[in-house]
Amino acid sequence: MRNIQEYWQKIKGFLDAGIGDWGLVAIIFLTALGSFGLGRLSALVEARPPVPLTMSPEKSSPAALAMGGLVVAAWSGTVYYYPWCSGAGNIALQNQRWFTDEKSAQAAGYRPAKNCKGLAQ
Repeated sequence: MRNIQEYWQKIKGFLDAGIGDWGLVAIIFLTALGSFGLGRLSALVEARPPVPLTMSPEKSSPAALAMGGLVVAAWSGTVYYYPWCSGAGNIALQNQRWFTDEKSAQAAGYRPAKNCKGLAQ
């Protein structure tokens, strides 16, 4: 433990003698100058050019549902969905059965899907 305290005292004495009154001012000035230089350097670096549309990835259009009413159900299923619900997107086009309203879907024996928000439960 004594060795650590002796080394610390030597380091502290060296820093006090080396830095002095003007050493602190020099450190502050050099820090400010370095910060200003880094700021200028970052402004001089060229910005990345915008990506032209010819280099953009292929455009993919979302598969649209064939709108035939307000709610859709599968011929082989037991529930009906709004067209924007995730379950409606899983119904094959040839298996879709469209209804103009929820009452007509319920009259045909379908019930509202539990994972489709907004349907009458």
